[in-house]
Amino acid sequence: MYPADKLCSQRHKPDFYSGFMSNATQSQINITVGRGLLERGMLFTVSTLPCFLFLFINGTMLFTLRSKSVFCETSRYILLYNLLFADTVLMALSQLMYILAAFRIRLTYPVCGVLVMLINLTNEISPLTLVVMSLERYVAVCYPLRHATIITIRNTRMAICVVWTFSLLNILVQVLLLLNFAFEDLQSLQMTDHCSAIAMILGPISNLYSMAYTYFVFILASLAITSSYIGVMVAARSASTDKASAQKVCKTLLLHLVQLGLSLSSTIHNPMLIAISKVLNRLLLVRIQIVVYLCIIIFPRCLSALIYGIRDQTIRPLFICHLCCQLKLSVITAKAEVSP
Repeated sequence: MYPADKLCSQRHKPDFYSGFMSNATQSQINITVGRGLLERGMLFTVSTLPCFLFLFINGTMLFTLRSKSVFCETSRYILLYNLLFADTVLMALSQLMYILAAFRIRLTYPVCGVLVMLINLTNEISPLTLVVMSLERYVAVCYPLRHATIITIRNTRMAICVVWTFSLLNILVQVLLLLNFAFEDLQSLQMTDHCSAIAMILGPISNLYSMAYTYFVFILASLAITSSYIGVMVAARSASTDKASAQKVCKTLLLHLVQLGLSLSSTIHNPMLIAISKVLNRLLLVRIQIVVYLCIIIFPRCLSALIYGIRDQTIRPLFICHLCCQLKLSVITAKAEVSP
């Protein structure tokens, strides 16, 4: 080999080696990105499908509660409809927030504030409605002769109005605390992170009020449901009470306590994730976040429909019938769209 050929070979060798390493690095990056997108898609599917399933179940139950006049004229079913309506709206809004975060869509502070306030409103309806439902069951067992005069349709609607008014007043206080924040000091109203309840706590006073209100509602609801349970247990031992009915009401009140604990456990969702994020990497944190999201946010909102849809003898036949009919209709529609 001539000296010129050696020199040419030495010149082109580094270029070939660097090009090979560049291609290898690019391929590795593409594989990593592909795996990340695949995993993100799988996690998104795992979290979204259960939510849509529960929304379908809740929607079927809401339709069932409006299909017969007996459901519209009975206090316990009116209260159940109010509970399911709030839980369904909360589930839909929570899933919307999750989708926005998954696709990294950033909102402005006013838009995020409206979504967070709606979520807080519907989230507070559930424990207060459970309190009213527990008191209604207590009156039904302990004062059966006066139940028809105390628990009337008018009084039930008034109780629902009080629940919504109380929750709206809390939202109004949160808005007033939020307005004290100096938004004019921000360079832009565009959020730097995804929309969440934590992102809208813009001051220590707002955080303190949110915690105090949560503790107040939790203690109030726990005392009310526990007192109703003890009252029903005492009444069940008396000879004048239908023991089978009293035992069934006791089980319902225990389920209400479980529902209360699950619905209020959503308040620890964000603080728990903040604590976990300090010791875990981002990928593991996302996986844990999805599990916690399904167990604390989504599943409790479908519990009421499952409890009453399966246990209640009046609702169960219609609920199963409507559920099966809608599933068959969905399958037929899907087949019709696939076929040419």
